[in-house]
Amino acid sequence: MNNYKHSDITEKIIKAYYNVYNKLGFGFLEKVYENSMMIELTKYGLNCTKQFPIKVIYDGEQVGEYFTDILAENSVIIELKAAEILHPDHEAQLVNYLKATEIEVGILLNYGTKPEFKRKNFSKEFKKQFSVDLKQS
Repeated sequence: MNNYKHSDITEKIIKAYYNVYNKLGFGFLEKVYENSMMIELTKYGLNCTKQFPIKVIYDGEQVGEYFTDILAENSVIIELKAAEILHPDHEAQLVNYLKATEIEVGILLNYGTKPEFKRKNFSKEFKKQFSVDLKQS
């Protein structure tokens, strides 16, 4: 895993994820997992922000605003799910967050009937058609 961009951060995120999953298991709302992840990520020394706003800009105008569940170290978007299984729509949501930001790495964590996670990269070279405003409101 050390060959991936921000692998030092994502490794800690995955460890924190399994800690939360092993203690809470399946069945809580996403907000419970989000709050628990914030506690665990802090234990790993990561600087994280909950509900970080993403403004989508098209031709110089804001056309949408979304909120990531957690932004770690201003480098990794963490999207949490509490679904039975991960669906392609969940992955598409994370990829769209990456497209709309300067951030290149995202991780999708599912607190389903079995633990699942997916790591996504979206390099800056593929983002040339997107305009971004990452400033918080």
